[in-house]
Amino acid sequence: MALTLEEKKEIVSEVAAVAASAHSAVAAEYRGLTVSQLTTLRKNARKGGVYLSVVKNNLARIAVNGTAFECIQDGLKGPLILAFSQEDPGSAARLVKDFLKDKANEKLAVQFVAIDGKMLPAAELERLAKLPTRSQAIATLAAAIRAPLDKFARTLAAVRDQKAEAAGVSVE
Repeated sequence: MALTLEEKKEIVSEVAAVAASAHSAVAAEYRGLTVSQLTTLRKNARKGGVYLSVVKNNLARIAVNGTAFECIQDGLKGPLILAFSQEDPGSAARLVKDFLKDKANEKLAVQFVAIDGKMLPAAELERLAKLPTRSQAIATLAAAIRAPLDKFARTLAAVRDQKAEAAGVSVE
């Protein structure tokens, strides 16, 4: 059954809103996957904060126009499923990478990834999947900030101990 003009407008506005706030995108050809496999992929996407949708390519081109994902317009060919990372830049790539670990899902063929207004080849999926999550990035930043403070505290303690030893006082 063909989509009405109102349904098409609704799809375009939904995808445009998602694309405007997304960190990255992965497009993959889903030809040959069963309904069960696609359902599993969708469930995992919801858990991982990834917007996943099969959208007609013409509607997707219209939807990404004016967003950072405008660069993918030429790559929208064939039956594609689009995954947009909502929480962190690597979430869509991790979703697809984890899905492909199961040999039964090998028919999902990544066509390209997009981040920072650039469309990259499918080979970059691995690199994008390795980007840290938000909490991992915050933990790394906190550790980097804390390291010099810890070193400073140890230095002060050593100076205090040294002065106490020179004065013949026990510091315990």
